[in-house]
Amino acid sequence: MRPFHLAFPVTDLDAARRFYTEVLGADPGRNAATWQDFDLAGHQLSAHRVAVMPTAAGEGEVDGVAVPIPHFGLVLPWHEWEALAARIADGDTDFLLAPRVRFAGAEGEQGTFFVSDPAGNALEFKAFRRPTEVFA
Repeated sequence: MRPFHLAFPVTDLDAARRFYTEVLGADPGRNAATWQDFDLAGHQLSAHRVAVMPTAAGEGEVDGVAVPIPHFGLVLPWHEWEALAARIADGDTDFLLAPRVRFAGAEGEQGTFFVSDPAGNALEFKAFRRPTEVFA
């Protein structure tokens, strides 16, 4: 799979660095006074400092649960998803939506949880019970 690039706003680059490296385990990349790149599982995330965060679009509904829009994140192997959820639960980061299984027993069954970074960007981490069903 080719790396994906996402540029997103933050208000505090130091807080973003701590969150993305210490909480999510990303590797820091190139940076300047106004931006910081991260390698998150081989994908390039670019945090750009802004004075004011844009207003969120709202919420969408998935499997009967309201989820923040916009959001971004990773699809992980199940054991890595469980380990990240446990690390977050044991740390200082609160879940926006606690870990749960969505579409239980159905095609596309997945574990999912949401957190927000220090700037308020919503991130979703998920794992599929059967990885071949990511796009099912």
